Amino acid sequence: MTCQMVYHNGNCLNTKKAYTKTCRRCIEVCPYKAISEYRQLDTKKCSECGACMAVCPSDGFVDIMVDKFYEYLEETDEIRLNCPKALPAGFEIPCLGMLDRDSWKTLILWAKKKPVSIAAGICTACGDRAACTVSVQAFKEVHESWPEHPGVQILVRPDNGQEGTEFKDIEAQKTVNKSFALGNWRQKSMNKVEQWLPNLTADQTYPIPKSRQGLLRSLKNDEDDKIPFQVLAVSKLCTNCGVCASICPQGALQKTEEWDSDPAAKESPYEDKILSQKLILEPQKCVHCNRCIEVCRIHALSYSTKMLNYKYLTGKVLIHEGSPLYCKKCGKRIFDNTDLCLVCSTSDPNGRSSFFL
Repeated sequence: MTCQMVYHNGNCLNTKKAYTKTCRRCIEVCPYKAISEYRQLDTKKCSECGACMAVCPSDGFVDIMVDKFYEYLEETDEIRLNCPKALPAGFEIPCLGMLDRDSWKTLILWAKKKPVSIAAGICTACGDRAACTVSVQAFKEVHESWPEHPGVQILVRPDNGQEGTEFKDIEAQKTVNKSFALGNWRQKSMNKVEQWLPNLTADQTYPIPKSRQGLLRSLKNDEDDKIPFQVLAVSKLCTNCGVCASICPQGALQKTEEWDSDPAAKESPYEDKILSQKLILEPQKCVHCNRCIEVCRIHALSYSTKMLNYKYLTGKVLIHEGSPLYCKKCGKRIFDNTDLCLVCSTSDPNGRSSFFL
């Protein structure tokens, strides 16, 4: 069978914007080591557990059935999911491991409107248990920030070939396995084609991950609904350097600048001054890749969990406004909470940072 997991190179954060610390979440989480350093997927090793999909913040790796999954959630009167090791319930997912935080929030929102249940096999006896552990941790994080959420029923219903279970009257949506009685040469050709097929859809690029899109659609149905969401916060330590906005691969963090329009300022030998700088956040685009937090030298950025509605999530929020700092001696822009730039502070014989003895 053709592997259902595909790599969207254009969605990968490493492709969107270069960064010194390359994202390796998919490589590190894969329990079968099926992903190479160049994000090439070994279809013979891949079990389609979905762990890479759950940890990838931007849909670099995604299941080709993800659109049908969210269509099912929206169109069915009762959501019944099952993993391949469980009794057929309604819609088969590769593993619970494919569910990230946004997916869990989506299921919880739908649980307010219709029954939601997930049938699983015995995870401890499954080879994909490492992937399931990742998803369970994501659910715990959602539960801790949203303890009063509607319930999602998770049932252990291993498919052991016995009848008489509560799911026996539900028509399952299974993947059709085809067997080919072909010659060796033809079978090899088909195996080669199957390795190419996933790559035919791997050129898709979109700014907002499918799980976030599904979450927003479910949240849009009721404007009063609110979900816990990690929002970027800026402390007073911020020097307004703007590096965080420049490094954001999603375009979720943007900056606007107001320059000094005084003609006399342009004739000054000093650097052109920015009078005001604003940081604007689009929450729906933020995938919590942590680049902005890591790149901030003075640790002025952090996350704070807030209950947000659809309007806030899809809007633009002013999270900080301030003025950049300039050296009081030479007028050059500085990026630390100091009065002098490095050159001026080290060239003054009376300064604390002087190189003179």
